[in-house]
Amino acid sequence: MDTPLSTIAVVGLGTMGTGIAEVLARAGREVIGIDISEAAATRAITALESATARSVARERITEEERRDILARFRAFSDLQAAADADLVIEVVPESYEVKQQVFRALDSIVRPDAIIATGTNALSVTRLAADSAHPERVLGLHFFNPAPAMKLVEVVSSVLTAPQAVAAVTELAQQLGKEPVSVGDRPGFVADGLLFGYLNQAAAMYEAKYASREDIDAAMKLGCGLPMGPLALLDLIGIDTARTVLDAMYAESHDRLHAPAPILKQLSEAGLTGRKSGRGFYTYEAPGSGAVVRDALTPLETATTGAARAVRSVGVAGSGTMASGIAEVFAKAGYDVVLAARSAEKAETAKARIAKSLARSVEKGRMTAEAREETLARVTPAGSLDAFAEVDLAVEAVAEDLEIKQQLFATLDKVCKPGAVLATTTSSLPVVACARATSRPQDVIGMHFFNPAPAMKLVEVVRTVLTADDVHATVREVTARIRKHPVDCGDRAGFIVNALLFPYLNNAIKMVEQHYASLDDIDAAMKLGGGYPMGPFELLDVVGLDVSLAIEQVLHREFRDPGLAPAPLLEHLVAAGCLGRKTGRGFREYARR
Repeated sequence: MDTPLSTIAVVGLGTMGTGIAEVLARAGREVIGIDISEAAATRAITALESATARSVARERITEEERRDILARFRAFSDLQAAADADLVIEVVPESYEVKQQVFRALDSIVRPDAIIATGTNALSVTRLAADSAHPERVLGLHFFNPAPAMKLVEVVSSVLTAPQAVAAVTELAQQLGKEPVSVGDRPGFVADGLLFGYLNQAAAMYEAKYASREDIDAAMKLGCGLPMGPLALLDLIGIDTARTVLDAMYAESHDRLHAPAPILKQLSEAGLTGRKSGRGFYTYEAPGSGAVVRDALTPLETATTGAARAVRSVGVAGSGTMASGIAEVFAKAGYDVVLAARSAEKAETAKARIAKSLARSVEKGRMTAEAREETLARVTPAGSLDAFAEVDLAVEAVAEDLEIKQQLFATLDKVCKPGAVLATTTSSLPVVACARATSRPQDVIGMHFFNPAPAMKLVEVVRTVLTADDVHATVREVTARIRKHPVDCGDRAGFIVNALLFPYLNNAIKMVEQHYASLDDIDAAMKLGGGYPMGPFELLDVVGLDVSLAIEQVLHREFRDPGLAPAPLLEHLVAAGCLGRKTGRGFREYARR
């Protein structure tokens, strides 16, 4: 195992195996590609030729370098070709039986000091190692698709793996320009372990007809900055693959969050496995295509029922960052805005915050000084909700406390004119409880903006069982006019985004509690392996650990699922006053400003 890993065999030349072979050949390694299918071997050579030709055309490599890369890759159909390899990476189908056949055959072929790595993302590395004649040389080397582009590599060791083998492949990953993270052996490892639970919950949410596939995907892209929505990602990964991973995770954890949603089984068994089959959650132009085409489930352009009410003026209740941000959004869109706080001074302070935000937009060239003055002139500060007497839409953005919100809605009921739409920006409380505090629950709806409101494009439009059709139509129309993207959802805890986001964050905390991986490795895994803009612990510290705990408690109370119980470590940090960036310490420590 002290031998440099210069000759590497890749067994299985599907998409992932071919990608790994390309990475190795580009990095100067001699690569032996092995696949029982000669057609697969031919496709791998063609793919490498095409990829390197593109690199020459883009002037990333020279023609001579291309010839050298191609010369380093040789394809075979017999495992005996791996006899001289220093490292063998198997990337055959996710089946114990298939992988074990490969491992047993390799035992009698490769040198005693060769390392054998499995590319599995779902099966037990320990079980595969135990079946080998030399379990100490077996480990997991999990690349992410597409291997040439994705930086993350998970190095998975079992209790049987020799430290020298781990060190050797970790060094190799670094030499390949990858970011290796060291993890223990459990299904899904770090990135997929967190990712697939989230994808499963999204599938279950869609199956329950809580929200449309388009709204679920748009919510997670716009609300969390993710590169793809969960259902589109399931189609890309392969619904059958996702089901296999989740089955393995559930067998290990017995956590209901990992029990594959029935729709995954239904689609898999019907052959609707996603992009590769041409149909999954979405319908595609052709098998293997990423171009979505209309089908029977594609929503019409006008998805609302009922005629919208006229909205010319808007009242925003609150004086915090969220209230001033929402008021700014409406004023920019041309609405007259009354910004009401508990006192005239607080209202003026909130307006001053808007003025400062608009001034930054002028400095960055996003708006003219004249437009800034016009926008600011549309905002009227007020020290009482009585100023809402003539508004057409009242939006509350006060503290996330049900009693405070209910008192405010009772006041709005008395103050606002008949026909005014009353909206709450709550992110976790029941909208219907606010509606019942009024004599006109049909006029009440949820309008959940995301922070910072001027920048974030998403608004979750939350109907209760009492919300009138024309109120729903009004809020969707207004949301479009303020250049936001509305997504429809029902009145249940977490709506779309928080219901999918916070179980994922909670599971990340549990990984740290169990000493399975470090904060830094988990954050790196989700950014590099999942394309997330922030790792879970970075995000928790930004959101605030107290806010996160409150949302997780609400989700746990609503769904009564033991898997949603807040991680004790989160509760302990909140109890200690470590709330994240705002206190200077959360999961990490921050310099005080």
